[in-house]
Amino acid sequence: MDEFAIDQVLIALDRDDPSDAMKAFDDLSDTTAAVRVVLDLAGLPTMRAGLEDLDGLPTLRLVESPLIGWNLVAKRAIDLALSASLLVVLAPLFGVIAAAVKLTRPGGPVLYRQERMGINGLVYTIWKFRTMVPDAEADTGPRWTEPQDARVTPLGVLLRRTNLDELPQLWNVLRGEMSLVGPRPERPELIAEFRRRLPGYMRRHTVKAGLTGLAQVNGWRGNTSLERRLDCDIRYIREWSLALDFKILALTLWRSFRDPNAY
Repeated sequence: MDEFAIDQVLIALDRDDPSDAMKAFDDLSDTTAAVRVVLDLAGLPTMRAGLEDLDGLPTLRLVESPLIGWNLVAKRAIDLALSASLLVVLAPLFGVIAAAVKLTRPGGPVLYRQERMGINGLVYTIWKFRTMVPDAEADTGPRWTEPQDARVTPLGVLLRRTNLDELPQLWNVLRGEMSLVGPRPERPELIAEFRRRLPGYMRRHTVKAGLTGLAQVNGWRGNTSLERRLDCDIRYIREWSLALDFKILALTLWRSFRDPNAY
């Protein structure tokens, strides 16, 4: 060590055989070199990984929501301000849509309620303008909408195409059950299947579900690839920032009338 004037040493240990760790440390104890350990984390789905002190014990954090501390406060403040403002500004539009739904389908309710799963696996109720015939899933059970779906009303096609059917979820954002931006919430019945098929699927529930999200502005919505959608959701959590949220909101407005998978 002294002969080569080495001032830093990186130790890469085999995750399956760490028995040489103590020997390596002993060999380096008589030097002034800085010692770092390279952890073998290949294959581990880390999110926001980092080191922290746990009562004097160094620990490696593998998975953690980015929304803690001031990040959480800032995101919630924006959700409150924007959702409250939009509910007031869009109130006349809500009235027009409600009247249109009632007039075109007098036999059904204006609003449709459905259970969804949000942060930490908690189930809550979302509200949407009704776009389907009453009892649309009585015969088929829970399933995604398909192109030219016979269950969707003519007005429902327009509302889905323009994403106007989702506007009542601003109330969920105001209540704190959702955020303006985040992974889109799914139904518990479908999640029970998805989490069996896709390892790491529940990682998307470490943040609040969103009215829009990175997957949606990239075209992965409706009956599209679950894998690509999950990749976008995990990427959003890893790279989260307020700037990213505002970018997704802007892209949502730009692409609201241009999404071929909105049906």
